[in-house]
Amino acid sequence: MPNTSDALARRPLRSVDLEPGPVALRRTVAFLGWVVSRGTHLEWRNQDRIPRTGGVLVAPNHIGNFDPVVIAHFIGWAGRMPYALAKRDIFRTPLLGSLARASGQIPVDRGTADAINSVRDAVAAVNDGKCVVVYTEGTITSDPEGWPMSGRTGAARIALESGCPVIPVGQWGAQHVLGGKKLALPKWGKPTITVSAGEPVDLSDLRGPDPSRETLQAATDRILDAITDQVADIRGEQPPPGRWNHKLQRRVLPGE
Repeated sequence: MPNTSDALARRPLRSVDLEPGPVALRRTVAFLGWVVSRGTHLEWRNQDRIPRTGGVLVAPNHIGNFDPVVIAHFIGWAGRMPYALAKRDIFRTPLLGSLARASGQIPVDRGTADAINSVRDAVAAVNDGKCVVVYTEGTITSDPEGWPMSGRTGAARIALESGCPVIPVGQWGAQHVLGGKKLALPKWGKPTITVSAGEPVDLSDLRGPDPSRETLQAATDRILDAITDQVADIRGEQPPPGRWNHKLQRRVLPGE
């Protein structure tokens, strides 16, 4: 039986996504979709959980450098245009920088006082009805087994301030194309990439003005737990107890 996800992924973008957006963004998403659909086998699950209209935050796990391509394809063929938070270094490169600016992506000055500006810009984008993509981990996971690791609070800040739905997304297989933290030549073969969207993360009890550090951490943990559930379902495995801590470079158990 043919994979219906592969068949859907090969349809022209204009037949599945009518959301207006910058010309550069639509052309980029269409091209990336063409690349992914012909270079991999795809299995998409619960794609309809991404709202077709209105501001929304999509929070995927981060396992390799091919992730943004995979997620843009998944979201684009769910009927939305993706606006992702991306590190400022990308905007400084001649070709990618021009493309990122023309397509309305949101720069992040990680590790600086200006990082809060990206949260402000993301909230404005969500309030404008856009689909914003945030990798809650902040960078490619350091977990030796590839599970979602400890995260940053940016996604939680955006969600709590805007009140938008947060859709956790798990994906697995992209690491076989461009895995690891350093750019390398793609691996040989045509891997299967599975992407699955979860139900919106319930943060209603945490919303309010000026969330505390503890509140932000609680919201971040909920988002990461929901992402991990999607990854576990895709992998058919039980995640190990605790979560890999990027700063400590070890797994931290609950309550530790």
